[in-house]
Amino acid sequence: MNKNNNYVADAPSSLRPHPSSLPEDLRILLWDIDGTLVRSRRHGVFKDYTTPVLMRVFGTAGRLHELPVSGMTDLQIVAEALRDEGFTAEQIRVRAPELLPLYLEELERLTGREEVYCALPGVRRALEATERSTRYLNSLLTGNVEPAARLKLRLVGLDEFFRLPGAFGEDSHDRRDLPALACERISRHLGLSLKPEQLVVIGDTPNDIACAKHYGARAVAVATGKTYAAEDLLPHEPDALLRDLTDTELFLRTLERL
Repeated sequence: MNKNNNYVADAPSSLRPHPSSLPEDLRILLWDIDGTLVRSRRHGVFKDYTTPVLMRVFGTAGRLHELPVSGMTDLQIVAEALRDEGFTAEQIRVRAPELLPLYLEELERLTGREEVYCALPGVRRALEATERSTRYLNSLLTGNVEPAARLKLRLVGLDEFFRLPGAFGEDSHDRRDLPALACERISRHLGLSLKPEQLVVIGDTPNDIACAKHYGARAVAVATGKTYAAEDLLPHEPDALLRDLTDTELFLRTLERL
């Protein structure tokens, strides 16, 4: 066991990096946003900008105010919020194109009034380090709809690191679908046939771990979210678990084992 206090659990010792010159050595890092890259400065921000969106499109926000939303995709949240209001998951999916610009509009309105988000400690250094390596490419796998995801990253100055396609909250009600979508899009973009084990999902909730395992990708859990401590994440058996991303060298050593 590594004595560094940020380190909690490691990948199996049987996993060894390939020579960096080989295509199969490429690792796509699929980053969650909220609780992993970015943190809101106060509670309730998501519901503050989502409630008016649902009111405008569906005439009600349903039970949104009482939902625990951590780790869910935005489509899943809307479906759960409106479950008792007569709207089916398919009806919500059909109206996703209508929802997307409204999410952006309401989030821009909110963030124009106050400084809502900040980058989590160590994140920029971690992204800079992976950018310098030929082994890693950064992308996004997030429950946020894409316009909101991109805006949050711009607000904290991290958008420059995410130029590849990814998978987002409007893509599915089930987060487990997102790694396959991300892999297909990135493979097509790069002209490669990526394998599931070349994807590394980095996130702060059990749902992040579960979606990686469902697809056969690797999972690095970080205990930087507001809902789950390291002790809560460990039973879900990620390939590695870090308390945070402040130790860049530890983060890179962790990735090298995957």
